[in-house]
Amino acid sequence: MNEQLVSQVHSLTHHALGTRIVLTVFGDQFRDLLQPSMDLIDGFEDRLTVNRDQSEVMDVNHAAGQGARVVSPSTYELIKMAVHYSRENFGFNALIGPLVKLWKIGFQGANVPADRDIQDRLQLIDPFQVELDDTRRAAYLKQTGMELDLGGIAKGYIADQVRAFWEAHGVSAGIINLGGNLVMVGSSPRRADGQWNIGVQDPQLHRGENMEIVRQPACSAVTSGIYERFLVKNGHRYHHLIDPRTGYPLKTDLSSVTVFTDRSVLGEIEAKRLFFNGRPIPGWLDRPGNRAAVFIQNNEHVENVGI
Repeated sequence: MNEQLVSQVHSLTHHALGTRIVLTVFGDQFRDLLQPSMDLIDGFEDRLTVNRDQSEVMDVNHAAGQGARVVSPSTYELIKMAVHYSRENFGFNALIGPLVKLWKIGFQGANVPADRDIQDRLQLIDPFQVELDDTRRAAYLKQTGMELDLGGIAKGYIADQVRAFWEAHGVSAGIINLGGNLVMVGSSPRRADGQWNIGVQDPQLHRGENMEIVRQPACSAVTSGIYERFLVKNGHRYHHLIDPRTGYPLKTDLSSVTVFTDRSVLGEIEAKRLFFNGRPIPGWLDRPGNRAAVFIQNNEHVENVGI
């Protein structure tokens, strides 16, 4: 344990990206990085949000069926990444907004839509109907009514950018917490081996109540789960994770999957890949950047991969 660093811990809390952000650095000399880090997060939110009428992503959405819109380099990079993984068709889909808005699970007006309405919306979430121009950094949604939403990947991307900012300024230890999307930076000053203790949420209990404690060197931890937002209708429970392949909530025995990866944006993708698959994927640990995963079923059975 580095007692000096442990005593020099500084945190800043902020609300952004629809969640509670907590940034923590160890070392008095890094305290002044906290506010610029929050400003960095706010800047990304201003460009990427779909919860306001004006943003770079909303410019693309407003022009659906009309023409391409040029965006900043970082926004284009994230759009291109999101479209790439959406086209793999494993469950992640950055165009799923029209379906989510139809169900409204977790929001006022939540309902079970008519099947014909679901089938109509499925026509608007095809990632192959997105045209990308690398030269101009322009994105075009080819059908009117299509919507791009990077919420399923943006927090990981932004967390990685904050980590890069910290590393460029020599931060030796810190924690980036974007509403439970975690990045552990450097070596933990609380342990002699420098590894971090990372809790895995118990889906049946309040946030912060852990079912597992995983020990890892610097890494990202991202969770996909269905336990926080749902609708009960006629005795049937509908969770918020819509399967873009069917238009209905994903049928699964899983409650959550937490993945540990080198990069947080990779964790966003891989948590969804494993969750939609419903079970461990053979060879998953052999893929670059993947460290470990914890599967928690609805009956609270736990299966660990790489731990």
